[in-house]
Amino acid sequence: MAGAARRRDGHVTQERMLEEAMAAIAEDGLASLTMSALAERLGTSGGHILYYFGSKDRLLLAALRWSEAALAEERRELLARRTAAERKLDDFLRLYLPRGPRDPRWTLWIELWARTPGNPELRSAQQELDGDWQRDLESLLAAGAARGRFAPLDAPARASELLALLDGLSTRVVLGQDSAPGARPALAAARAAAALLVPRA
Repeated sequence: MAGAARRRDGHVTQERMLEEAMAAIAEDGLASLTMSALAERLGTSGGHILYYFGSKDRLLLAALRWSEAALAEERRELLARRTAAERKLDDFLRLYLPRGPRDPRWTLWIELWARTPGNPELRSAQQELDGDWQRDLESLLAAGAARGRFAPLDAPARASELLALLDGLSTRVVLGQDSAPGARPALAAARAAAALLVPRA
């Protein structure tokens, strides 16, 4: 794996560092991710990683941004599909929720949420990333209501409420607090909530 992480000049690319950080979180959890452990996985030095990111917090934030960028592209594709608004909303729920207790993106979110009160950089990034999800869900709901698929609604308010509920469900999944762990019970609960918050026309 270390060989694949290196460019021809012997340096490990930033993207490869982020990929490997996410893989390490999925395999062993966030607590075991140290700069030295990540460097060992990549076959490089901790100093090389610090050169690019400066600190573990910045590495984690960069990994989250990288992961969210991929999801943003999936959301753009989802919103552009020529399918019914109800189907788009269901696909949005699936995209938002974690895939299971070891979901690395959600593990990162929970860790960084806890650090945001004392870290303006993290707080700003959180608001930015949350705002992207909010705007896309508002757009989906407003378009569905305009086409008569959903009952008339206040798209910003409904989007905010639904995202808050999804955050709670996602946290329970990642922390293993559900009696039936995994993504399926959370998705069923999200669908039930969406049906109440966003009724069909």
